[in-house]
Amino acid sequence: MRDALGAPEHDPDAGAGVAELDLYADGANVLAAGTFHGHLMVACSRCVEPVRLAIDDKIRVTFMPAAEMPAEDAEGEGVEVAEDDLDLFPYDGERVDLEPLFREEFVLAVPFAPLCSETCKGLCPQCGVDLNRGTCSCEAPGDPRLAALRSFLPGGKPSGGA
Repeated sequence: MRDALGAPEHDPDAGAGVAELDLYADGANVLAAGTFHGHLMVACSRCVEPVRLAIDDKIRVTFMPAAEMPAEDAEGEGVEVAEDDLDLFPYDGERVDLEPLFREEFVLAVPFAPLCSETCKGLCPQCGVDLNRGTCSCEAPGDPRLAALRSFLPGGKPSGGA
């Protein structure tokens, strides 16, 4: 997990959230149910402009004593858990630390490739100009594997080294 998930000092608007949770005991387990609302600022995967992602999730998790959590196997591969056990978090002593839960909410809110808009044109791969704001006169480079075939095109010149 990245340490950068906390709001950096120089950019307090990087993300924030508010949770409304009901916590209640069920034997040694603590159940948490409620909502989490917030936002997170990330970079667009095409043009690198800031994107504000809204978070609006329902939370229903179980905090279990750390000693009762499923242990890793002998190879350190982790443990296979049932679907009902995916929302388990450990706790020690008499305090339940909610930070891992909220950190996970922020991480899961980020899509694989966030976009500022579905129509984002991204950056030119040759000169780096933002194609949403302007155009460039770059030509896409030809495939070097096909360079020898250029001599067959009208006005084509054979490549020197391929």
